[in-house]
Amino acid sequence: MKSLLFITSSILLIWSPTSSEYTRELNKGNVETTLASNDIVFVNFYANWCRFSQMLKPIFEEAAQVVQQEFITEGQVVLAAVDCDREPEVSQKYHISKYPTLKLFRNGRLAKREYRGQRSKDAFVQFIREQLVDPVVQLPNPAEIPKLNTSGDEDMLFMGTLGNFELLHTWSLDKCVPLVREITFENGEELTEEGIPFLILFHHPDDVDTVRQYNEIISRELMQEKGNVNFLTADGTKFTHPLHHLNKSPKDLPLIAIDSFRHMYLFPDMSKLTEPRRLLQFVQDLHNGKLHREFHHGPDPVTQLSVDGGGAANVQSKEGPRR
Repeated sequence: MKSLLFITSSILLIWSPTSSEYTRELNKGNVETTLASNDIVFVNFYANWCRFSQMLKPIFEEAAQVVQQEFITEGQVVLAAVDCDREPEVSQKYHISKYPTLKLFRNGRLAKREYRGQRSKDAFVQFIREQLVDPVVQLPNPAEIPKLNTSGDEDMLFMGTLGNFELLHTWSLDKCVPLVREITFENGEELTEEGIPFLILFHHPDDVDTVRQYNEIISRELMQEKGNVNFLTADGTKFTHPLHHLNKSPKDLPLIAIDSFRHMYLFPDMSKLTEPRRLLQFVQDLHNGKLHREFHHGPDPVTQLSVDGGGAANVQSKEGPRR
């Protein structure tokens, strides 16, 4: 009996969460206030049953101790952790799908890239130091300003108040992040972490006309969808795996698809791409559930008036309801 009790106690000791003196435990009750009240919050999303989470915990705690002792100003930086089993709402909010996951928050906003550097105390501490370096370099002597050729640059003026962070941040994103981006093997995971569906034009690298049309249509008709969908282009000769999921190959290029991270939906007719609102309707059909519904159950029935006007009949349409 004593042996059994000893074994049981040992197991509980091994798998119970370690006490965190320097790492702040976050939950749905304090996560928002913690993010809002600190310039930098570096969060370890973990699961106690995960061996790698257990291995990381003491290392992260050591780094938290060094950071707390080095940066003593209140509200400057916090190293925090989320038990994803106990806090599923927090885990789902930040799209945590693997453990441990390390994410950085700056001024309450989630950084686009999760931390993928070395997982050691020194690496974590150095990472935090780099985040706290002032990004604005002051040059009191005008002679020190580098000579730049700005003849081809178009000035962009911010007309708001510099003290309004939200307004300045929104303006900066609008000016600095292209409306349509190219997805590559290098940035694919980063784009996925933004957590919104992809609208992707798969094209041949020599096909510049379709890319131009795609950009023009998005700029003209889909601006309101920015923030709901990522507008992307992809080299279809390289991204053959997603084409295979669509039962297509590079010989079928160009083609457009939505990747919802659950399914991929193919734009039905590229010959109608330039028709007004055709691509917009495709995106709206994602939001209203039509694409998902038809993916599983086939085209929606269309209600049409009979010839004599005396009633309505359900007719199957390959294109779905006309709008």
